[in-house]
Amino acid sequence: MAINVRVPTALRTLTDNKEIVTAEGSTVAQIIEDLQRQFPSIKERICDDNGELRRFVNVYLNNEDIRYMDGSATNVSEGDELSIVPAIAGGL
Repeated sequence: MAINVRVPTALRTLTDNKEIVTAEGSTVAQIIEDLQRQFPSIKERICDDNGELRRFVNVYLNNEDIRYMDGSATNVSEGDELSIVPAIAGGL
């Protein structure tokens, strides 16, 4: 099934400057693999060498952080939206 993926500005150079792209899969991991197939090099920007999400990358499924769900094994359904959000460091 295909779902919409919201891409952050920092990664849009890899998605032909598209803010929202469509990817196929039934889990977050499969969606990431399909993104990699469509947009080579995107996976290495969001996942480490073990295929796990990088610490500074947050992924939300319908506004819920997948780290509090089943991580990359989280199931997705038709009509869901996945958002890739780089963590913002800051402070005074």
